[in-house]
Amino acid sequence: MRALVISGGGSKGAFAGGVAEYLIHEQNCQYDLLLGTSTGSLLIPHLALGRVDKIKKIYTEVSMHHIFDINPFVVKHKDGIDSVSIHHFNVLLQFFRGKRTFGESHKLRKYISDNFSKDEFESLKKSTTNIVVTVTNLSRNEVEYKCIRDFEYEDFCDWIWISCNYIPFMSLAHKNDCDYGDGGFSSLVPIREAINRGATEIDVIVLETEVLTQPRKMGKNPFSLMVDLFQTLLDQVEKHDITIGKLAAKNKNAQLNFYFTPVQLTNNALIFNKEKMKLWWQQGFEYAQSKSQSWNNEI
Repeated sequence: MRALVISGGGSKGAFAGGVAEYLIHEQNCQYDLLLGTSTGSLLIPHLALGRVDKIKKIYTEVSMHHIFDINPFVVKHKDGIDSVSIHHFNVLLQFFRGKRTFGESHKLRKYISDNFSKDEFESLKKSTTNIVVTVTNLSRNEVEYKCIRDFEYEDFCDWIWISCNYIPFMSLAHKNDCDYGDGGFSSLVPIREAINRGATEIDVIVLETEVLTQPRKMGKNPFSLMVDLFQTLLDQVEKHDITIGKLAAKNKNAQLNFYFTPVQLTNNALIFNKEKMKLWWQQGFEYAQSKSQSWNNEI
């Protein structure tokens, strides 16, 4: 059984889309199982349907206003570098409303259903391909894996949305009497789950460099520093997931094919810049192509 696993990574999901496009269109990879966390959960339904051009259009045209109905960020561009600071009015509005997060991302939920139809859902559900998204149950402090075969359309769209909610900057979802957030908080790269579900060969797209190429510059204000600290914590989750995944693969004799980003794409994956995401998609495609050629030469 062959599986595709796509890690979390916000706007960097565009790079994963480029890698997946090469694997599906050029390498003719057929996947029995697709697992995604956060941005990966947005990609995998469309990839499973073979509608790469559609998800490419979605990813390269999305912007901040498609994601946030209350945007907690002010994005500043200086010397070619994007930085973020707090949107004081929006954050204060959240406090006055008694909300528990700095921002709200209900627009993303609508964007998901607008671009993933009920007919597409039913087609996937009837197919032999299995789709699984990762969410974090904050009330129970555990990871949960939501399989498309276990839910109806509205519920599964909810789980995709919940998988992407990077709290406290996005919405905190309450479902089934529990609070839920981004799947990356508990399982950023769900390799072991793919193996537990029977995968014997897994293409793993990790939206971070394999090794830190340069020291990370920490935020110059409390708000951007908080974003950077969250990223540091997620980096540790990622390393843990990869280590556990490699051990599980060794025990089950499963093959892992890793695709890391060759360079650091952005300091803040919550900034959705259309032009940069178009570039990252193309870079992902070219990177997968060069990696494939390198592997073939070694053989």
